Amino acid sequence: MAASRGHGSVVKQILEREDINPGQRNNRGLTPLLVAALRGHELVVKQILGRKDVDPDKSDKLGITPLAWAAFKGHESVVKHLLDRQGVDPNKADHEGHAPLACAAVNGHELVVKQLLDRKDVDPDKSDNGDKAPLLWAAAKGHESVVKQLLDRQDVDPNKLDNEGKTPLLWAAIGGHESVVKQLLDRQDVDPNKPDNGGRTPLLWAAVGGHGSVVKQLLDRQDVDPDKPDNEGNTPLSWAATEGHGLVVKQLLLEFSRRFYTYDMDD
Repeated sequence: MAASRGHGSVVKQILEREDINPGQRNNRGLTPLLVAALRGHELVVKQILGRKDVDPDKSDKLGITPLAWAAFKGHESVVKHLLDRQGVDPNKADHEGHAPLACAAVNGHELVVKQLLDRKDVDPDKSDNGDKAPLLWAAAKGHESVVKQLLDRQDVDPNKLDNEGKTPLLWAAIGGHESVVKQLLDRQDVDPNKPDNGGRTPLLWAAVGGHGSVVKQLLDRQDVDPDKPDNEGNTPLSWAATEGHGLVVKQLLLEFSRRFYTYDMDD
């Protein structure tokens, strides 16, 4: 309880007792260090880490470590203390395969992502059990600054697929995250037509969601096929019409007219 409330003076007194086990779990499977890291109590975390008999990487019932919880919550100072401690694996994943970097990326904690990426032993492209890498999580949630940090790395694959065959670009298009879509399209090595396992392209998903600004970005690319159907034969236009997205329908019809007119004139 003292650790969860951040009562440093009380924690100090308890830790001075050699007959106290500082790594004992409570009924929920949480150790004092886990609770303190989760709540962001820097002083308490530092005090507990001062005990040599504390396992700094001891996880909860879900396999989540103190570092992963601190990263997920964006507690920068706590992350620093844990990363400075020997015995902490910065790549240790929970039972779902989520490593600390992914935990920070999914919530857009830019500074924590930087702390982790500054470590040479951190895998910036580590996928979870669903084959989702940190870049994909950040793109899906629209965290522009985190996406930038990851794209600046040479060891991050911007086209890496998850188990549904979806790329970071495709997830950004689904969410209508215009700035993230732009970052990815600015890369020459990103395939703007890459479909998922259902044959749905980024343009098709943007059309389904009625994300006009993303549709425009994709249609501005000459290498994007505006009429590419999914595995069931449905095109971006048919999906936009079905969902009642009049603006997107108009965008697609204008693009068809423009391209047909251009090709006709060329002939």
